[in-house]
Amino acid sequence: MSEPLTSTPRADGYRMPAEFERHAQTWMLWPQRPDNWRLNAAPAQRAWVEVARTLAAFEPVTVGANPEQLLNARALLPPEVRVVEIASDDAWMRDCGPTFVVNDRGGVRLVDWLFNAWGGDYDGLYASWDADQRVPRRVAELAGVERYAAPLVMEGGSIHVDGQGTVLTTEECLLSPGRNPQLDRAAIEDHLRDYLSVETVVWLARGIDPDETNGHIDDVACFLAPGEVLAGITADRDDWRYDLLQDNLARLRTATDARGRRLSVHTIPMPAASALTADEVAGLTTAPGTAPRRAGDVTAASYLNFALCNGGVVMPIFDDPADEAARDTLARLLPGRRVLTVPGREILLGGGNVHCITQQQPAGLTVGDRSREHHQPAGRAAATAPGDPTGSDEEKVST
Repeated sequence: MSEPLTSTPRADGYRMPAEFERHAQTWMLWPQRPDNWRLNAAPAQRAWVEVARTLAAFEPVTVGANPEQLLNARALLPPEVRVVEIASDDAWMRDCGPTFVVNDRGGVRLVDWLFNAWGGDYDGLYASWDADQRVPRRVAELAGVERYAAPLVMEGGSIHVDGQGTVLTTEECLLSPGRNPQLDRAAIEDHLRDYLSVETVVWLARGIDPDETNGHIDDVACFLAPGEVLAGITADRDDWRYDLLQDNLARLRTATDARGRRLSVHTIPMPAASALTADEVAGLTTAPGTAPRRAGDVTAASYLNFALCNGGVVMPIFDDPADEAARDTLARLLPGRRVLTVPGREILLGGGNVHCITQQQPAGLTVGDRSREHHQPAGRAAATAPGDPTGSDEEKVST
């Protein structure tokens, strides 16, 4: 399966399913680079363990680690989490990893996007991303699925789909000069239609992380269900994010999806604006070609950067007064799911959060079905539908 398919998902009847559809498992990558994760990534690794452990209560989790970190990852992660060798330059599986697509017969394949560290030579975050670019190919091998090679520089955090033909994204990211400067908006939309099987692109203006990802959508808005979206807001007019979030909100309220529905828009508060502290950047090393992190750099803290899983939601919290209100909002809007929280600050220091470090693989039948090497221990819900308490009692196979 080393060679990619020469067609497109759209031509073959495949689509990107929504994140709220049933999963087979979640994929993650293990953090290690000391120029992005302080104190040789030890605090970040503890944060990853918490996310993986929480997700594994709902569905299988596979964590890929570089060869030199395999033993460390296996020792720190709980036994129900599968650990495999996947070489990478950093740990953002959402962005350098694949996008999975499915058909109506249970087929699962993946899309292998071009990746250039969020901007390449123009404004990318590190100088070499060769290992990151190979992550989707390795995932395809491990999952036993075929892959499409998309001719588009894009990251998974820049899109949200409803599974019914509509995609959310931002102009700031997909039209940024460091991604696809040779393509105009219409050409980019054509690629999205071909590789996601969507009909309608809803463009918001900006995200809240211009210096990291050039405004990924997953910090500001997402689909909760077909026809329903969630958008981040702040009531503080002096907050630098206020105007851009209001503009996004206005665009969502006037948008229609691929089936002609006017979107139903819900809102969730944002945590207070924050910045990196001197103590937080003191434990970082420097490396040629890596964008430095400095005290005072703004962070992209957002409760929208959560991960959906089978029957659950894993949401970051920030020791912020809005933490409880955000959790209550998700619990009210997603009554069929348990909302669990994890500390989000350490992941935030590296430039993202829970959604950024995870990538869901939708349920379906894979070639050889090698993704089922990992089973949950008895008593855990494995690959269940949202709100479905049933699960697998199969014996865990550790890798």
